[in-house]
Amino acid sequence: MLSTTLTDAINDQIAFELNSAYMYLAMSAHCETRNLPGCAKWLRIQWQEEVGHAMKLYDMVHERGGRVTLQSIDKPPAKFTSALEVFKQVMAHEKKVTASINKLYALASKENDYAMQVALQWFIAEQVEEEKHAGDIVAGLELIGDSGTALYMMDKQLGSRAAG
Repeated sequence: MLSTTLTDAINDQIAFELNSAYMYLAMSAHCETRNLPGCAKWLRIQWQEEVGHAMKLYDMVHERGGRVTLQSIDKPPAKFTSALEVFKQVMAHEKKVTASINKLYALASKENDYAMQVALQWFIAEQVEEEKHAGDIVAGLELIGDSGTALYMMDKQLGSRAAG
């Protein structure tokens, strides 16, 4: 059985993951309007992953006898200045997600909830991957800038991402 404190913290994380998904969907919509279908596809897949993360947490709460309490989702930003700005925001946001997961893991450790610690290790490993991918994209966009053939090529490469 999950403690009330840990249940509340996981419910907060579910909301955080769903807010992340909503933000990525807004970013995807922006990229569609900028004629960057590859970036839009990459971000839409990211949206799906974040919803999946929320549902994984949702299921964990129920499996452990807790109660999921859904929270409101914030309105995401709708306009961005460039693809680079979008992905810098992705990178910054993924760092916040990592910090939040680490805080959740620390709470599970403090409460000696070994099952939750094991379950959260998946999220910790996932965040290493998320930050690496976002960082690689930012580095590439910093090299090529926000227009021209190189951006077109990178957009095509991002569009080749398969749903995970």
